[in-house]
Amino acid sequence: MDLWNLEPVTLAPELETLRGAVRAFLASENGRWEPRCDQWIGGWDASFSRRLGKRGWIGMAFPAQYGGSAAGALARFVVTEELLAAGAPVAAHWIADRQSGPGLLRFGTEEQKNAYLPGIARGEHFFAVGLSEPDTGSDLASVRTRATRVDGGWRISGTKVWTSGAHLAHTLVVLARTAPRTDARHAGLGQFLVDLPCAGVTIRPIRLLTGEHHFNEVVLDDAFVPDARVLGEPGSGWHQVTSELAMERSGPERILSTFPVLAEAAARYTGFGAVVARMWALRQMSLAVAGRLEAGAAPAVEAAAVKDLGTRFEGAVLDAVRQVVEPDPGSDDPLPRMLAEAVLHSPGFTLRGGTNEILRGVVAKELGVR
Repeated sequence: MDLWNLEPVTLAPELETLRGAVRAFLASENGRWEPRCDQWIGGWDASFSRRLGKRGWIGMAFPAQYGGSAAGALARFVVTEELLAAGAPVAAHWIADRQSGPGLLRFGTEEQKNAYLPGIARGEHFFAVGLSEPDTGSDLASVRTRATRVDGGWRISGTKVWTSGAHLAHTLVVLARTAPRTDARHAGLGQFLVDLPCAGVTIRPIRLLTGEHHFNEVVLDDAFVPDARVLGEPGSGWHQVTSELAMERSGPERILSTFPVLAEAAARYTGFGAVVARMWALRQMSLAVAGRLEAGAAPAVEAAAVKDLGTRFEGAVLDAVRQVVEPDPGSDDPLPRMLAEAVLHSPGFTLRGGTNEILRGVVAKELGVR
């Protein structure tokens, strides 16, 4: 029985031409940044994002009227795959391009689209997403942040954690309760566009084991959001958020975060054939989801499977490389240095974007066993 659709996708010749253009651009960037692992979440470089924007490589699924290139999800896949494989610093625009922009396209007002999308496509307007909360793990239905209706808008109070890039973002998309919680756990939620800085919003760093700062705790204390910055309909937040998860969970970043380490190790040592074969199979799954997105589908279950398998693979890459290389954060050799950084990032691989346990629950529900 077909439980989901992961039909193989063949990329058109023009997309392979695009791939060549991206590789040429990356070669021309030599020396402007250092290739590293996990750059889609830790590599914040606003100037690099602007350079990509000038080439039309951000907002590739946006219509031209909003500043995009209308090239589509498969073209975006090709570009992002090459950027991730090169370890390029793409974090600044990543969330806006991957999910916030498409969310605005689907649920935003015309005013909101015109206000945000061109800046996203230029690599100038950056987003963060306020979903997770203390003591709730990946259970978004347990959201306690509340939005209270007031004259002209809403007052929002609550705390978000693991909010990547919030200290540098221009806009934070907040999921909050617009009505008291009932037995219908997914009802009464809404999404709000909080432009930063904002009175009543405090952002505190949550540092990694490396000392790096890209996660944050965001405290909203009676922060005011005007009606014009409500995304979609109050009460429809759950539907809106889950529609974005296929974009968040299935992309090549779930497979290629540790690719720079694998590529460097495989260039020096033998014995990585099984790891590369596993990566290729996962890449085909991720590409298949991009094909579904291109066709206008919302493959949330397929995306959950890709992320579960992909994030476990990220850790498996490090385990394989550690068989032949010792991590050394102070090494002049890029391989042991990148490996050490990736190992310290690895506790978050199976957490961010939904824990593996939650993802397996999504798949189990589709199977009818939960």
